Amino acid sequence: MSFDLLELLPDAWRERVEPLLDPDATRRLSDFVAAEYAAGTVYPPQSDLFSAFRLCAPDDARVLILGQDPYHGAGQAHGLSFSVRPGVRIPPSLRNVFKELHDDLGVPVPKTGDLTPWAERGVLLLNSVLTVRAGKAGSHAGKGWEEFTDAVIRALDAKSDRVVFVLWGAYARKKRDLVTGARHVVFEAGHPSPMNPRGFLGSRPFSAVNKALADAGEPEIDWTLDRPE
Repeated sequence: MSFDLLELLPDAWRERVEPLLDPDATRRLSDFVAAEYAAGTVYPPQSDLFSAFRLCAPDDARVLILGQDPYHGAGQAHGLSFSVRPGVRIPPSLRNVFKELHDDLGVPVPKTGDLTPWAERGVLLLNSVLTVRAGKAGSHAGKGWEEFTDAVIRALDAKSDRVVFVLWGAYARKKRDLVTGARHVVFEAGHPSPMNPRGFLGSRPFSAVNKALADAGEPEIDWTLDRPE
């Protein structure tokens, strides 16, 4: 099994990201990812690897929410940071995100952990590392994904209109220096994990994002998830 990761990336993203990547490093990453999918169970499924990019084109991306690596349990990861498919139990970190969403904006706590509607409204739900071995958190860290997703952040930073970068947790906050454009806004907070509730709860990120967008004359994000019955 072999493939070129850039061939799987939607064309609009490939045009923005490829010039920022080292071809040899990208080739090594492609070979590593292909070998991992061939050797055993890797999440997300290959068909969902670039879901975040398919759902949110670069011209539409107004917000970036950065995670670390995908969920490593069966049926959870589907290519969007913090998100799980409908019907999958909502993970503890995402429960805290939803609690903060309710406390911040009064949005009802969603019944599903599927964040696809956010992606469709201009929120790029990106992990720093885009794959993981089943049951082994962090197993694909340091294999080249970080350079790939750094290039994605740089591509967003190059946009002429405002992008709001949301960095939760120490891992995501390391990317702060990649955002150099004065027109952009960065919000940092602790990770929403229950292991670190004081660093996240009360940070009011959703209203802050919408204010930053409104200040730049951009439409606010509709953060609601449950559709009316």
